[in-house]
Amino acid sequence: MSAPTRPDAPLASPAKSPAKSPAIDNKATRREWIGLLVLALPCLLIAMDMTVLHLAVPHLTASLNPTSDQLLWIVDIYGFFIAGSLITMGTLGDRIGRRKLLMIGGGCFGAASVLAAFSDTPEMLIFARGVLGIAGATLMPSTLSLIRSMFHNDKERSFAIAAWMTTFMVGTAAGPLLGGLVLSYFWWGAVFLLNVPVMVLLLIVAPILLPEHKAESFGRLDLFSAALSLGSVLAIIYGVKVIAAYGFGSDAFAALAFGLLGAWIFIRRQRKLADPLLDLDLLKQKTISLPIVIQTAVIFAGMAYFLFLSQALQLVIGLTPIQAGLSMLPATVAGIVGSMGAPVLMGRFKPGQVMTGALILTAIGFGMLSWPGSVVSLYVLVAGATIFSLGITPVAMICTDMVVASAPSDRAGSAAAMSETSAELGGALGIAILGSVGTAIYRDVMVKAVPSGVGDEAADAIRSTLGGAVNALSDLPASISSDILPLARAAFTDGLQVISIICTILMVLSAIGTLIALRDARCDTNNDDGADGAKSDAALDPALKQAACAAGTVE
Repeated sequence: MSAPTRPDAPLASPAKSPAKSPAIDNKATRREWIGLLVLALPCLLIAMDMTVLHLAVPHLTASLNPTSDQLLWIVDIYGFFIAGSLITMGTLGDRIGRRKLLMIGGGCFGAASVLAAFSDTPEMLIFARGVLGIAGATLMPSTLSLIRSMFHNDKERSFAIAAWMTTFMVGTAAGPLLGGLVLSYFWWGAVFLLNVPVMVLLLIVAPILLPEHKAESFGRLDLFSAALSLGSVLAIIYGVKVIAAYGFGSDAFAALAFGLLGAWIFIRRQRKLADPLLDLDLLKQKTISLPIVIQTAVIFAGMAYFLFLSQALQLVIGLTPIQAGLSMLPATVAGIVGSMGAPVLMGRFKPGQVMTGALILTAIGFGMLSWPGSVVSLYVLVAGATIFSLGITPVAMICTDMVVASAPSDRAGSAAAMSETSAELGGALGIAILGSVGTAIYRDVMVKAVPSGVGDEAADAIRSTLGGAVNALSDLPASISSDILPLARAAFTDGLQVISIICTILMVLSAIGTLIALRDARCDTNNDDGADGAKSDAALDPALKQAACAAGTVE
């Protein structure tokens, strides 16, 4: 589609018309930037709700007296339902309108927060947390796809997505700190009430500041596909969590088998539907499929390692939870710098070059932690985590930007949901697979390290995890604990070093693959479609131009 030529411009043939897309030349106004702040609010709350409950667990346990299984569901069901509902909600936003879905989700999120705050039984809290997860799944793809609709300039859109990602990191880091502050003065339910005023503000200002956007034509939502999507993702994530906690048993096998079978049926069904819940044709674009794979890989490594890193800081080095949290602040700051710095680098270098450099930096960070003795040093741990955080966040930001920009505007919500789902699955798989590797190494060392005088319950705890060993040994005589505890810490660090090596290799392979696949990519950050003599015979739609230039067909 060509834009009208200026009256004083020389006439040109349609095939070579120097057309410009008005959308690309339009800079965002103050309204869009204020709207970005509005979109950041629910993202901040979603991330906070992932971690704010951790400090409240002892308080709600004393109040509600849940069983161990109920407590696990209280903590985990929120993330389960977010991951399982993302695909459905992303597509639903494309159908009914992204702003409308954002407001519906915001209202439900606020109401569920009140329900969670005043829950008087474990079952009630589990239900409320599940509703919070479903509502959270409406907010994530809606905010990301609205950014696509609001920011048409490539540089501004990249910056907006970087800011969007930064709110997640800030929320994750702020969750425990804010939760601890609230719990110092109020009851455990107050941590959920923090969500209510923010959601009320969202409902007030969203109709004023945010545009509405939905597909011009869409068929009805296939409810069976939605159920398959939810059930499959829930089963797979549950299965990998069971493996991470207890090893590969019958429960994990049944969950994974059910999830994979459901996913297979889901994919086959999407190919037959005229209006599928998930448009698999999107994955045929290299600028969507490749970023999703790369993002899954970096989240796979990063999430698992941060889990082990927090344990190393407390159980090996001996820091308190607050000290461990403060020790991770440099990594958090580095992640923010990396995310916000990525748009600047994309203005000077090709996307493939920036991603390759960031992946190499990530590999260096993991490599620092793979040397013998490195994970027992606080300074090396913090330095390594800071370096790989600085590398991971630009990769995640660029991958998200490429996916959203490359998808047709009518499918932006679905593409955003695919990106977020891949991140959730990558994190779950990383914790399960790499966690199993670390646990296997630990158990292999400790299975013969427990003396015969230790009781069966304590012995099982010592052989299972380092945390279990520390708790069990605190009740045993010092003569026994002084011999076993150093062995347990050494076994844990051995497993962490192996995980570091695996992550290093994975990042190096990802860097090589990215360099090869995107070596010719060069995106014009202004998406100037012809004034500079684009190689295309016709002006391209902004989304198609982004995809074409990332694929190397347009320079």
